[in-house]
Amino acid sequence: MPNSDAGQMLSVTVAELLPYLRRYARALSGSQETGDRYAAATLEALSQDRSVFDEGLSHKVALFKAFHAIWVSSGAPSDAEESGITARAQTHLAKLTPNAREVLLLRTIEEFSIEEIAAIPGLNGQEVEPLFSVAIRDMEDRLSGKVMIIEDEAIIALDFEGIVAEMGHKVTGVAPTQKAALRLFGEERPDLILSDIQLADGSSGIDAMNEVLAGSAEVPVIFITAFPERLPTGERPEPAFVINKPCTEEQVRSAVSQAMFFSSIETLTA
Repeated sequence: MPNSDAGQMLSVTVAELLPYLRRYARALSGSQETGDRYAAATLEALSQDRSVFDEGLSHKVALFKAFHAIWVSSGAPSDAEESGITARAQTHLAKLTPNAREVLLLRTIEEFSIEEIAAIPGLNGQEVEPLFSVAIRDMEDRLSGKVMIIEDEAIIALDFEGIVAEMGHKVTGVAPTQKAALRLFGEERPDLILSDIQLADGSSGIDAMNEVLAGSAEVPVIFITAFPERLPTGERPEPAFVINKPCTEEQVRSAVSQAMFFSSIETLTA
């Protein structure tokens, strides 16, 4: 196959994987705008040098490894124009154990294997598990807050309630529809919202968030969806995290802990 054809096929593959890289960059940086800048810089670097795809790695692992080369070379993102949760996130991130957060995200959100996780930031495979444990401690850090759940399936909602409560957070309530979500948010403002995309009345969790957060954009949102490639969209509200459905308890705990970690410590209440 001519090199031009191979290059074109690789470009198509990278384009298909880009939503996952954007999701990871968003979670890692705390900002979709910042994350997208790093993703764009990664694509620009790959346009000049694609040798990472010749290392015997899967295309997704190779793409994430290329991203990490950009991430590490420029240091953690620092944008003077960022404010609110995004700015606080960067302050918190600076205090974390190096590579711990990356390992946590790569394992729980992106579901890479230990070998793949080690390859992406260039770690020794034996370092992954200890860093994962450190990340859990760093993220939870005894923070507690109020969580609102938007979920129309009663059994799943009950499961989420149990996970959140066991972590030491207060559940303000469960809303199965967009209308119920608006009412519940008005009764008690949460520090975090955990939301499904498809709701009982056919309404959208995204639409619910647009209405609920019309004047409260600082509340982080975790979206749960069977179609993660549809998020992030570049529109408001951008999720703090996107979790694949069906999801594991480990994924929920990781996303909730990190979203709480991002939130202002001063506004979290027991």
